[in-house]
Amino acid sequence: MDFTEKKVKSDYKFHGKIMSVRVDDALLPNGKPCKREVCEHVGGVGILPIDENRIVTLVRQYRYPYETTTLEIPAGKMDQGPEEALECGRRELAEETGLRAGQMIPMGELWPSPGFMTERLHLYCAKDLTQGETHPDDDEFVEIVRMPFDELCQRIASGEIHDAKTVAAIGKALIMGL
Repeated sequence: MDFTEKKVKSDYKFHGKIMSVRVDDALLPNGKPCKREVCEHVGGVGILPIDENRIVTLVRQYRYPYETTTLEIPAGKMDQGPEEALECGRRELAEETGLRAGQMIPMGELWPSPGFMTERLHLYCAKDLTQGETHPDDDEFVEIVRMPFDELCQRIASGEIHDAKTVAAIGKALIMGL
């Protein structure tokens, strides 16, 4: 069975720094018309830094849409012009935590919310870490938090950590034996 929907027309409603929003007129597989709301996102990278003692470096930061502080892996958007995911990951890791990774192990790509968003999030596990200076963006206020990998797993299992990229990165690391 063919589940493909056909885009007929797009109407952009908003263009921002990291996303654009459009409403499409489309045709369902049975030929009936429908509307699809789409958020086009620039994409990003999440990095799970694990040192030789299985200590994970996380960042605590305020997340405006949820009006709360979160604990999550370092991450960022691919907003530096044409940028490869690996380059973005190294840059974001250094900016937010000051860490440099001797090894960046690819853990795949996630689609955080494919029902309405085009965001592609690339995950890496950073190993062979050395500490340097942080260089956060002007609008970025983060606290570095280090904790054992097993404790992070427990906090995810208990529901304390809600951030999807962090939960996914830990799951991928466990599956991959990292």
